[in-house]
Amino acid sequence: MRVIRVAKKMQALSRLWQGEKKQVGFVPTMGFLHAGHESLIEAARRRVRRQGVVVVSIYVNPTQFAATEDLSRYPRNLEGDLRLCRRAGADVVFVPTDEEMYPITEGGYSTFVSESQLSQCMEGNSRPTHFRGVTTVVAKLFNLVQPTVAVFGAKDFQQSVVIGKMVRDLNMPVEMMVAPTMREPDGLAMSSRNAYLTPTQRQQAGVLFQVITWVRTCVHQSTKPVLVDILRKETQRLINQQDEAQLDYIEFFKPDSLESVSRVWRSHHVALAVRFGSTRLIDNGSI
Repeated sequence: MRVIRVAKKMQALSRLWQGEKKQVGFVPTMGFLHAGHESLIEAARRRVRRQGVVVVSIYVNPTQFAATEDLSRYPRNLEGDLRLCRRAGADVVFVPTDEEMYPITEGGYSTFVSESQLSQCMEGNSRPTHFRGVTTVVAKLFNLVQPTVAVFGAKDFQQSVVIGKMVRDLNMPVEMMVAPTMREPDGLAMSSRNAYLTPTQRQQAGVLFQVITWVRTCVHQSTKPVLVDILRKETQRLINQQDEAQLDYIEFFKPDSLESVSRVWRSHHVALAVRFGSTRLIDNGSI
């Protein structure tokens, strides 16, 4: 497994693979990898097979963090990340610096990629600058790695929809794959931010999956669409039972367009964000 830290070297290698007509599977991450990331790398390997190449990027992207968010304390463990990448079958790990990704030029870095429709709700409403940073860094990584297929996790559902829209709108020659969310035994979605939780918060954090499960059961037991107001009231009650949990949002929507619905049925989707102290967790699920 090869580790590359220089953007031009990554791009030169990608061009070499293009000349050899190799398929390239790509998994962009912010590091502090866990079994969920490992499943994405394994999915990329299966997609491009042994003849292809699997690239993992590890980069904590500063442009998707607001000034009040946890950039400086975001967990990092490069040595452990490289071990996991090697075990999962990665061929190349791209570990750029901020200077490589956002080079300092006269007047400062000033070019960004923005999606103006799907990025405005849910995470975009709670974190107004977030998706501009996500689409910008993913577009840059796509330019450097030039993947055939890029694999994302379903836990960040809105992110995958926004990036998919960017790929279509900008005619990027990349196939999007969204792999299932990996969960802990109590249903909590695997996330690097879970490391922030205190033991008490970790015990209470299972409420996110409890909410998704309850919504799904409620809708499936009904003979007609369920009013959002009814679902919101009960999910708020479930979350309020956890004394360290504070609901940021819960939304019910059409999965392709992210359009909100007033009545929830089995083709719809639910997503929520909950804070436990200074730690903010997200999750989602199909209904």
